[in-house]
Amino acid sequence: MKFYEKICYTMKEKNKGGKIMRIVEPWIKVEKIDGTKIMKRIERACRTCYRSEGKITEDSYKNLIKNCITRGHESVLEHEKVTVRIYSDIGSYKDLTRHRFASFSVESTRYCSYDKDKYGNEISFMNPSYIEDKETYEIWKKTMQEIEKGYIEMKKLGATTDMCREVLPHSTAGEYTMTANIREWKHILELRTTKHVHPAIRQVLIPLLKYFKEEMPEIFGDIEYDEDFNPKYYAKLLIEEEV
Repeated sequence: MKFYEKICYTMKEKNKGGKIMRIVEPWIKVEKIDGTKIMKRIERACRTCYRSEGKITEDSYKNLIKNCITRGHESVLEHEKVTVRIYSDIGSYKDLTRHRFASFSVESTRYCSYDKDKYGNEISFMNPSYIEDKETYEIWKKTMQEIEKGYIEMKKLGATTDMCREVLPHSTAGEYTMTANIREWKHILELRTTKHVHPAIRQVLIPLLKYFKEEMPEIFGDIEYDEDFNPKYYAKLLIEEEV
């Protein structure tokens, strides 16, 4: 059984032809980090500038990092990085891959042929649970069913995956791995957790921000986010030893 099938609530829906489609929930898998160790390593790197390593104490990193951020001396945050693995709709790629100082490895709709056994012979669609109007939601669901039916029929006619991906909507579920240094994560989370951001992005990044706030409050503690966004829509956050 695939990883996302183990951890995500899924719904099976039959379309008119009796074919099954899968509606899944988002998740974000984060490497287990020790925020204090990260900040202490940042402090040691920063003190190179002043050759003040002798002033390092058990908690001296707290004031140093806060002072660096206040003065705009945030380049020191680039010495550390965090990698996450995200399962969300492919529309979210468009927002996140706009950030220049990050690395992405993205599930390819050119090489992933969803009519194959490894994908369950079906397309997985990310559940837009934030669409609360029932009638609107049913229209979305019916549209996804028709898209999956068309995709499978195209494959049966011999169409290549390159051709078939042209019908895939933003709601198509996909995985991607994203790595960024701490400075860039700070920038990304300041921009991408506000009420002006698409719900699919807030779903995965608000839980990540809250995790970073707990682990590295001196860096992420003052970042404001859309607290009105209902926590029931949050992606499941999984902490792993390795991503």
